[in-house]
Amino acid sequence: MGIGDADCAFCKIARHEADAYIVLEDEVSLAFLDRRPVFPGHVLLATRAHCRTIGDLPENLIPPFFSNVRLLALAVVKALGADGSFIAINDRVSQSVPHLHVHVVPRRHKDGLKGFFWPRQQYKSDESALETQRAIQSAVAELQARN
Repeated sequence: MGIGDADCAFCKIARHEADAYIVLEDEVSLAFLDRRPVFPGHVLLATRAHCRTIGDLPENLIPPFFSNVRLLALAVVKALGADGSFIAINDRVSQSVPHLHVHVVPRRHKDGLKGFFWPRQQYKSDESALETQRAIQSAVAELQARN
């Protein structure tokens, strides 16, 4: 795992060279709102350093990375009043950015999402994205304070 790929969109976000609505950041990973979410609150958790696939993730980073997946799943549900979440990793196939990332998507009963068909949308406004970002950040902080 290197220190970053100069052309990788997620590495640019990790280095704060590209804008993103970041909701969680630590030494292993960072999470930010997907620019074209399935539903508002759809978060991507990416490794901080460039790592293309799950097979490239060093063994010692598996526990902290997946602890953050768990934290985000809880935070997204709490922040958005969702009924649950959908968690997914594309590994090479359908991986729009060749950088390991986990999708955490808030779900509601009868939300219309069926199987692996992901209709994408944009946030209605920057303010709508900011409100979602702040709600998830607040839930992350509250959940972290409990531990």
